[in-house]
This record gives sequence, structure tokens and C-alpha cells, in this order.
Amino acid sequence: QVQLVESGGGSVQAGGSLRLSCVASGNIFSINNINNMGWYRQAPGKQRELVAIIIKGDNTNYADSVKGRFTISRDNAKNTVYLQMNSLKPEDTAVYYCNGVSIYGIHYWGKGTLVTVSS
Repeated sequence: QVQLVESGGGSVQAGGSLRLSCVASGNIFSINNINNMGWYRQAPGKQRELVAIIIKGDNTNYADSVKGRFTISRDNAKNTVYLQMNSLKPEDTAVYYCNGVSIYGIHYWGKGTLVTVSS
């Protein structure tokens, strides 16, 4: 099994920055089988949506709403994926979830970290 733990959320004013981290722990073989890592978010009253994804080989993809402002990266030695968020807007307010997908199609989720952006 794999556990994902997010950190780095908080409250910030519009235009500010935050960096989210997600650390994977647990069975090392399961961790090594994780191919894709991503960040999703869910705002109040809205569905969960993909924010950014990074695939082994460091290919990345972003939601249009965050392109040019957010950057996803990973440190395989630390089993950690990051989300650098710059130029934050009030509409970025949401609970941000870390997600990992194994080569067998197993999804792992963290419990989420809250990001609040005030205007």
C-alpha cells in the first residue's frame, strides 16, 4: 500500500505564492510502480478537477486555468511531488489533493490540503 500526505496549504492574498508538497510512503515496490503523479483540486460546490500531472520521464500537463502560473515537479529520491503556485487568484481557492497512479491502474489519494486565496 501507498500513503500520500500533502502539506503546504494555507491562506494567501491574491498575487501570492504557495508550494504544495506530497510525500509518498509505504511499500517501496508499490511506490516504484507509480507512473503518474498529479494534483487535483475541489472547490466548494464543484467537482474535483485535474490541476497538473507529471509522468515518469517528466512530461507534464496542466489545466488551462493554471498554465503559466503553476509548476509541477517531482523528486524521485525523496518520493515527493511538488506544486509551485504563483500569481494565485481567489478562484484557486480549493482543497488540493495529491494523486498517484500505478502501472496497474491503481489510484492513490492523499487527504488534501486547503488553499485559500483572498482578494
